[in-house]
Amino acid sequence: MNHYFKSNSDLNHKYIRIKYAYKSNTFDFISDTGVFSKNNIDYGTDILLKNIPELSGTLLDIGCGYGCIGIVLGKTYDISVTLSDINDRAIELAKKNTEINGVKAKIILSDGFADISEYFDNIILNPPIHAGKASVYNIYQSAYEHLNKNGAFYIVIQKKHGALSHRQKLEEIFGIENCHNLYAKKGFYVLKMQK
Repeated sequence: MNHYFKSNSDLNHKYIRIKYAYKSNTFDFISDTGVFSKNNIDYGTDILLKNIPELSGTLLDIGCGYGCIGIVLGKTYDISVTLSDINDRAIELAKKNTEINGVKAKIILSDGFADISEYFDNIILNPPIHAGKASVYNIYQSAYEHLNKNGAFYIVIQKKHGALSHRQKLEEIFGIENCHNLYAKKGFYVLKMQK
């Protein structure tokens, strides 16, 4: 079985075009087999985008897939964007999608933070739940380590995927007083952690 959180270069291509509206912009994305939410913008991603405050400085979209989050925020706000994913097919799509949507971004093929040395003002993640808790928790810890002082880490997670235990882990890393719910409805949570 192929997973979006691994390299999928050997799969046959089946390109799909996806439209997405956010604030005053309309986005056009190319998707393909072997990437997360290949047929549409994931519901959790949509909730995450709609509940993030205005951003400034630098942004890392870790596990970017075909680039939706970083591209949308990069076009909406005056920020410097980095997109990263372990999946080489996702990286190729992210490159195409930055060009299509007129967004400049640094794009890095990396297993989590393995090939990322920079520090960021904002890091955003729609966690790869099916990669397992150990992998996801490792990303959380690395996100903390790669944030600038007062930087913010944002995630979206469903209750059925262990939102409460994930929040507990994030509270261990960031401190209880630094973890906040930005959204909590219909089994979805958008969390903001401040360093």
